[in-house]
Amino acid sequence: MNLAKSPLLLDKKTKVMIEDYIPSDEILEDLVCFFSLFSDLTRIKIISALAISEMCVTDLSSLLGFNQTTVSHQLKTLRDIGAVRYRRDGKIILYSLKSDIINEVLLKGVEFLGF
Repeated sequence: MNLAKSPLLLDKKTKVMIEDYIPSDEILEDLVCFFSLFSDLTRIKIISALAISEMCVTDLSSLLGFNQTTVSHQLKTLRDIGAVRYRRDGKIILYSLKSDIINEVLLKGVEFLGF
């Protein structure tokens, strides 16, 4: 297979527009991390619940039907990505979405799928 560059069929202006539009690799890597929020069923359920109310691990696990270890692991992932914030109330740690944009992206996905 010959991998030599062939001339583009695009005009120069369109080529420049595309090159300017495509984000840098750093931004693309951050986007991959952001969209990975939505690549796990457990995380999507947690995000959906936290879009309604701040909650602790015990309430999330009881409400969603997952064991606490699973919920804690997914919350750590969400924290590492920067999607959730947490605050301590005595011995209880309460989690909430860091931004409504996360839920809006989830809802756009639902809209795209036609539900």
